Amino acid sequence: MSETKRPLSALEAKYEAQKIAFGPIFFQAIMAMRKLGILELICKNRRGIGILSICDQLNLSEYGVRVLLEAAECAGAIEYIDENTVSASMTGFMLNSDPMTNVNLNFVNDVCYQGAKYLPDSILKSKPEGLKVFGNWPTVYEGLSQLPDLVKKSWFEFDHYYSDEAFKEALKIVFKENPGYIFDIGGNTGKWAMACCDHNEKVKVKILDLPGQLEVSKKNIEQKGFMDRVDFFEIDLLDTTQLIPEGADAVWMSQFLDCFSESEIVAILENVRRACSKDTWIYILETFIDNQKFPAAKLCLTGTSLYFTFIANGNSKMYSIGAMERLVNQAGLRVVETFPLIGDSYHTVLKCKINV
Repeated sequence: MSETKRPLSALEAKYEAQKIAFGPIFFQAIMAMRKLGILELICKNRRGIGILSICDQLNLSEYGVRVLLEAAECAGAIEYIDENTVSASMTGFMLNSDPMTNVNLNFVNDVCYQGAKYLPDSILKSKPEGLKVFGNWPTVYEGLSQLPDLVKKSWFEFDHYYSDEAFKEALKIVFKENPGYIFDIGGNTGKWAMACCDHNEKVKVKILDLPGQLEVSKKNIEQKGFMDRVDFFEIDLLDTTQLIPEGADAVWMSQFLDCFSESEIVAILENVRRACSKDTWIYILETFIDNQKFPAAKLCLTGTSLYFTFIANGNSKMYSIGAMERLVNQAGLRVVETFPLIGDSYHTVLKCKINV
């Protein structure tokens, strides 16, 4: 039985509320400490470092360093040994060097931060109103190849961090059925297609995506020398008149369906169903919000849903496994087997077939 939490007192609740009120400023304080090298220097000196030493080594004013350190202490990132000496907390070490935290910090700062204030408008209009800080596209996917370089870099690092770790185990699942021709729907930069070609020397892959993404994937695949085994199909899956071609032994969708609303997911899966035979296997790889080992993972996925609202498309989110299974069934497919939390990742694979 889980332990019942004690209700917060009014004083405690008020303190928690102030964390939210000043949260964006404390976030930027941590980002400033990372950018200026302060956090890294403190972490290198595990037994503590003098504040004046930080100023001297980084050529920063004592005022600026002390202001940031006071904020970092409130955020739980550093601790004062005495008035003039600080050390990093465990949270500070995570903020400095943990890969997952690094990816998330850069994603929030570079991709999400400016557009987040348009969240109310996005909710009211069901459109990603925050995307206008970067350009005038209906969704981020049309403009992905045109985003500023730093924004694009943080976007792809975030996207790949939450998918690449799953590929090793996912390849075993998909190739258990020995597919000769795989359709990669929403192939993005071509990483899955290249992983397939590396894994099996005979397999062929068709990437289906928007023109901008196909341009990126072509360059990557050409560099890897797989152009003889990978072909490309331009398609906008939100346009229901554009049909997925037939001929796949397996259809693969990696963190793709969470980019759409429930009705759009059903329409896409119906498109997939029409293109598949009774022998075609359909694989859905997703990070389901209710199927995670650790609270940090659920927290990140919940935050990602907000990104979808005000930057990505205005109408999608991270789904529960039950919700996705329901949408699969509505589209005339069925889940044959579930592979939860494959490897050391946050991902689940749903292995599906068409209903016949």
